[in-house]
Amino acid sequence: METSVIIVSYNTKKLTLQTIKSIEQENVEIIIIDNNSKDGSLKELQRLAKEKKIKLIENSSNTGFAFANNQGIKKACGKYIFLLNSDTKVKKGAVKKLVDFAKKTPDAGFISARLLNADGSVQASCLYFPTIFNAIREYWFNQKGLFEKFAPKGKVAVEVEASVAAAALVTPKGIKKVGLLDERYFFYFEDIDYCRRIKKAGMKIYYLPAAEVTHYHGMSGKKIADEGNQWRRLIPSSKIYHGVLKHYLLTAVLWFGQKWQKLLKK
Repeated sequence: METSVIIVSYNTKKLTLQTIKSIEQENVEIIIIDNNSKDGSLKELQRLAKEKKIKLIENSSNTGFAFANNQGIKKACGKYIFLLNSDTKVKKGAVKKLVDFAKKTPDAGFISARLLNADGSVQASCLYFPTIFNAIREYWFNQKGLFEKFAPKGKVAVEVEASVAAAALVTPKGIKKVGLLDERYFFYFEDIDYCRRIKKAGMKIYYLPAAEVTHYHGMSGKKIADEGNQWRRLIPSSKIYHGVLKHYLLTAVLWFGQKWQKLLKK
C-alpha cells in the first residue's frame, strides 16, 4: 500500500478502537504499537490483528511516543507515513487529500491535517518555534501569539513553522532526508524537533485544512500524568530541544517577561 498509518496506543482503549475504525475506510496499511496498556486495549488489538490486516507491535513497557512511532515506521511498507494519535477520528478522504497534496508539492516534508475539537470547532495545532528571540518579542515587546498554538484561517494549504504530530503525513523525501523521530524525547517536543529538522534539511511544513481529523486532545497524556503535573513533563524535553543552557535562559526570559507584563497592567 502507498501509505502506512502509525498509531501508538496507551490506555485509550475506546478511543483507539474508534481511531482504527475511522481509518479503515482508507486504503492504507495500519500499524498499531501498544505501549503496555493496562486497560484491556491489548486484548482487543490482538483480536483485530487476527481478524483484519493490521500489524500489531506489543511493548512490555511504555517506551514513549517517539520510540514507539519509530518502531512502526521501521515496519512500514508504505512510501508515505501518516502519524496518527490514538485519540482521533479521521474524516473520510483525509489521508488521500494529504497524499495528493504531497505529490504535487515537492518541497513538502511534513503535512498536518486540520484538527477539530469534539464539538466540530477548529483546534489550534500549529506553532512558531519556541526561540529566545520569539520569547523576547512576545513577553517584552507585546507581540502576542508567538508562544501559543494557532490554527491558520482559510481553506487553502499554508506553510507553517511547526505543527503537532497528532495527524501528520511525513513524505518519502522527509523520511529519506530526516529519518526517524529523536528517541530521547519520551513525550512532548518530539514533533517540534522533527519539524525543525525538516526545515534544516531544506523542506517545508504545511497545514492542509481540507484534510480534517477530530482530535480528543490530551487523552493519552492524561494517562501519563495528572493535569496539575503535565507541565513538569515539558522540562526534560525542553532541555533536550534547547540544550540545558538555552533552556534556563529561555525560562528566565519567560519568567521575567511575565512579571514585566503584570507590572505594566498595574
